[in-house]
Amino acid sequence: MTTAIIVIAVALVAAAAVYFFLVRGGAGGGRGLRGRFGPEYDRVVARHNGDTKAAEHELGERVRRHGDLEKRPLTEAARAEYTARWARTQEQFVESPQQAVAEADALLADLARDRGFPAGKSFEERADALSVHHARHVEGYRRVHSVRDDGTGTGTGTEEMREAFVEARGLFDALLADGPAPRGHDNRQLTKGRGTS
Repeated sequence: MTTAIIVIAVALVAAAAVYFFLVRGGAGGGRGLRGRFGPEYDRVVARHNGDTKAAEHELGERVRRHGDLEKRPLTEAARAEYTARWARTQEQFVESPQQAVAEADALLADLARDRGFPAGKSFEERADALSVHHARHVEGYRRVHSVRDDGTGTGTGTEEMREAFVEARGLFDALLADGPAPRGHDNRQLTKGRGTS
């Protein structure tokens, strides 16, 4: 009986430690959340006008809501179709950048949904759920969505759209592979410094 009480006490202490350091950020002023969310942490702090406590509360809530999400695997056929769809979208960028970023935005939403991320009622809800598992890449999705929302592209230049599209590829690769974006993915048509000068 004493052994069972000790085991339960150790399990409770371990659970509290995980919660404290990952969700609450520990005594180091949000180091756990900062480490988990990276640039997304800074973006949320800025959106809260520097109020780290409010930002950490928001990020902690995201972890609580979406941290246990079980990602659905893609079939090989679905993986191949998404890869082909991205390649077509990338080719389309040359002729119609605005249409290509709109398609990239839709493609990322479809891929995230197929992987098991909640569709959400708004873009922000979808991006928040993605940020819990892909914080290093979600900014590309935000940028593509923002450029797409510019309407006719009047306020957004082709270079800004290209940069957003290239950055969004990181999330695409991470969702497709369920891991970090592979090095050397093919963005040759969009990446500066390649081809003839």
